[in-house]
Amino acid sequence: MPSGLVSRVCVLVCDSWGVGDAPDADGYGDAGANTLAHVARAVGGLDAPALEGLGLGLLSAIDGIIPRADPGTAHGRATEVSVGKDTITGHWEMMGIVLDTPFPLYPDGFPREIIDPFTAAIGHGALGNVAASGTEIIAELGRAHLASGDPIVYTSGDSVFQVATHVDVVPLEQLYAWCEIARGLLVGPHRVGRVIARPFDGKPGSFVRRPERRDYSVAPPGPTVLDHLVAAGRSVLGIGKIQDIFDHRGLTDAQYSSSNDDGIDRTVAALRDAEHDLVFTNLVDFDSKYGHRNDPTGYAEAIEALDRRVPELRDALGDGLLVLSGDHGCDPTTPPTDHSRERTPLLLAGCPGGPYDVGTRSTFADLGATVLDALGVSAPLAVGAGFAGAIGLA
Repeated sequence: MPSGLVSRVCVLVCDSWGVGDAPDADGYGDAGANTLAHVARAVGGLDAPALEGLGLGLLSAIDGIIPRADPGTAHGRATEVSVGKDTITGHWEMMGIVLDTPFPLYPDGFPREIIDPFTAAIGHGALGNVAASGTEIIAELGRAHLASGDPIVYTSGDSVFQVATHVDVVPLEQLYAWCEIARGLLVGPHRVGRVIARPFDGKPGSFVRRPERRDYSVAPPGPTVLDHLVAAGRSVLGIGKIQDIFDHRGLTDAQYSSSNDDGIDRTVAALRDAEHDLVFTNLVDFDSKYGHRNDPTGYAEAIEALDRRVPELRDALGDGLLVLSGDHGCDPTTPPTDHSRERTPLLLAGCPGGPYDVGTRSTFADLGATVLDALGVSAPLAVGAGFAGAIGLA
């Protein structure tokens, strides 16, 4: 294995972990949003001693979390500079790609120039075609879908074209094929960030989403930190929707996950196998199950569930570097169900010495630059300043 400052790195993206205070939040309609602080306040405080020890309480005033940090840790906050507040934009910036042009949004639904070619290609009509909560539109239109076989098409505050179908009406492979058709049609000015397959199950009145979601993303416009690692001969494993977010680029191996717990199980197993230099995991339940559904209680329970497994992750990683961060916010205590423009946490374990305060970083890309530095890989980056030296790794 090539030498570096650490043997390996695990980056765990806690999807929608925002800590407020984004300098441009007003411009996104998100003034005052603070996902983790407001979740904690809504439930009367968090019980998360492992995250407390990583310095979470030093990033924002979070009920139940004492502002302290243990030796061997580092903490800070990251500021997004790309235009947008979606999953792709956040993850890409972490890995060195900054976007100055936003992906298109469709608050009034998709125009006929999009919908007509799609329905013609799949041989079905399209139900919905509005901006909506996924669970709500399935509850509203699921019965009509069962009767007609027409997919439910909808969008949100993100640049997404979502296709929902019942698994008993449209087999998963058919749903995926329809989404690939949509991805091929959504080009030029309608180049949305993601086409998302949203399978569901159950009966009217009790429909539930299935875990076999798939995201069909556009390709990054240039090489990412992941590409540079692979080019340097390093092994990179993506867990969860990482492979979809990066259009299957920059990875030597990938696994989907069905839940936060499954994602952590897979991450722990991969770290124990010690076959990968970088394990890059997305835990989506925070966002999809609780943030978008305005459920602070569920969100808090998910935080505490992760907290109980942080020691397991650290033990499996051994002498490697663990990084926890977020890709945007999704404050479940505010009326909108969309993402919120927020700074995100940088919580690290496996540092020699410390605790260290790496401050408020000027871009998410500092995370990716630090991964390269920690693994001893030199690569040209358009943006991002590594802070490995500031956490005792120089």
